[in-house]
Amino acid sequence: MKISAEDIGVSYGVNEILKEVSIYAKNKEFVGLIGPNGSGKSTLLKCMYRVLKPHRGCVMLDGTPLDKMSYKHSAQSIAVVAQHNSYQFDFSVKEVVLMGRAPHKKIMERDDARDYRMVEEALEQVGMSQFIERSFSTLSGGEQQRVLLARALAQQTKCLILDEPTNHLDITHQLQLLKIVKNLDVTVISAIHDLNLASMFCDRLYALKDGVVVAKGTPKEVLTTEFIREVYHVESEIVEDSNKNRHILFL
Repeated sequence: MKISAEDIGVSYGVNEILKEVSIYAKNKEFVGLIGPNGSGKSTLLKCMYRVLKPHRGCVMLDGTPLDKMSYKHSAQSIAVVAQHNSYQFDFSVKEVVLMGRAPHKKIMERDDARDYRMVEEALEQVGMSQFIERSFSTLSGGEQQRVLLARALAQQTKCLILDEPTNHLDITHQLQLLKIVKNLDVTVISAIHDLNLASMFCDRLYALKDGVVVAKGTPKEVLTTEFIREVYHVESEIVEDSNKNRHILFL
């Protein structure tokens, strides 16, 4: 599945948050969004999963404008792991993951054995099977993030949008989560805060600063010492390990 944002513009009053931003992800490609805090990454992603309506431009899904689709249809195509998630009611982990099956159900259709099997498989995939009956609100931030990924997996879409999915996770679960996502064989667009993780897992990167795309290309093309100095105002050194993987050292 291909997904693109074309000339997206978003303003709040006189403040332009996004200024004609265009990004593109090919079928089964892992595209990363990087950039400083406040650069517009989350705003762009919200436009792509229909929480925000851009003032200009459009989002295209396999060549079809997203705003021409029903919300149910787009939810069958795009799953989301957002940055902030809160629930007004005390749902169990099983109930939260079952929400991922909602786009595939008819009105008043009950969950069946297949739905519960998908929930169990998704929780096992993220290492949270033992928490299936726990209250979601009692989990740590990192545990909640893994449950929300399980919900997205249970949704069984061909496109996945992630907004800084490794927030609250220790290094073990950061790597585990991104390895799972990388191996899903779906199209992925993810905002990633950690440049080393972006370098390790992304096929291509788009860098945002002040609401515009300032760089795009492979991690090797984008993540240079000059780029890091210009965009993040930090001096760095880039080294290779014994497996030829690149690592950014901040000085």
